[in-house]
Amino acid sequence: MEINGVDNLLGQMRAAAALAANKPAAAAAVDTAKSPGGVDFSSVLKNSIDSVNDAQSQASSLARDYELGKSNVNLQDVMISMSKANIHFQKMVQVRNRVVSAYSDIMNMQV
Repeated sequence: MEINGVDNLLGQMRAAAALAANKPAAAAAVDTAKSPGGVDFSSVLKNSIDSVNDAQSQASSLARDYELGKSNVNLQDVMISMSKANIHFQKMVQVRNRVVSAYSDIMNMQV
């Protein structure tokens, strides 16, 4: 997931909080699912999760093939794919931590 997607989400959340502070009745009517650029946060999040899942399944498949002794798989490819899957997963965890932190910040705002 790109940092721009997270920044767009934070901007949407701040705009929604400001809207709620000024006009509580109109805040429910405003659709904040789309960012100004037209990128839907849920689709970006789903694509990112799918990417992490694909990387992990590919690494698992390569590791299984290496363990079975298939001749077309070498140890270097297995280790590289496992490292890539680990980096993708760590990135996803950091994004999740930022989203949870932003959500808790918004929930703690005085309205």
